Amino acid sequence: MPDEIQSSQPQPVPGTEPPIVDNVAHNRYELIVDHHKAFVAYERTLGTIRFIHTVVPKALEGRGIGSRLARHVLDKARADGEKVIPQCPFIAAWLAKHHEYDDLLVR
Repeated sequence: MPDEIQSSQPQPVPGTEPPIVDNVAHNRYELIVDHHKAFVAYERTLGTIRFIHTVVPKALEGRGIGSRLARHVLDKARADGEKVIPQCPFIAAWLAKHHEYDDLLVR
C-alpha cells in the first residue's frame, strides 16, 4: 500500500496529536496516524487554493481525521489570505455544515 508508512518513521508521543504537514512537492496536506497517511490534495493559483481530493485510509475512518484535515486546511487558507474552491466532495460537504468558513469561498 503506497500510503502506508514504514515503522522507522518517528512516532508521536502518546496523548499528542500528530502534525499536519504541507507537502508542497506533492501539493497536498498530509497527516500520518498509526502508520497510515491521510491527505487533502490541492492546486494553488495566486490568492486561491482549490481542494481537489481528500483521502482517509479505511483503517482511519470514523476517527475525525477528515474533519481535522478540513479544519486545518481551511484555517491555513484563511491565515494565508487565500480564497477557497472546494472541488473535493468531502471538503464541500464539510463546508456546508461549517458556515464559519463561508467567507473563504470564491463567489
